[in-house]
Amino acid sequence: MAQNQSNTIGEKIRAVLKEQRRSAIWLAEQLNCNRVNVYDIFERPNIDCELLLRISVALRYDFFAEYTAEYKELVGEM
Repeated sequence: MAQNQSNTIGEKIRAVLKEQRRSAIWLAEQLNCNRVNVYDIFERPNIDCELLLRISVALRYDFFAEYTAEYKELVGEM
């Protein structure tokens, strides 16, 4: 999911949603927002941590783990 690769966080969220065969309407209901807001999220190159946590819980997917892996790669840990 690294930002320097082709996938932004919005693209990754869309991909996970698709892998789970869920719709933008479903995610909007989980987040208590309009589906237009979900489509806006798909276009974002970055996202607020609180919103990412809510999305992670709804999808039961740890998006933060991918940032942790990217961080470790950038600072030479692993």
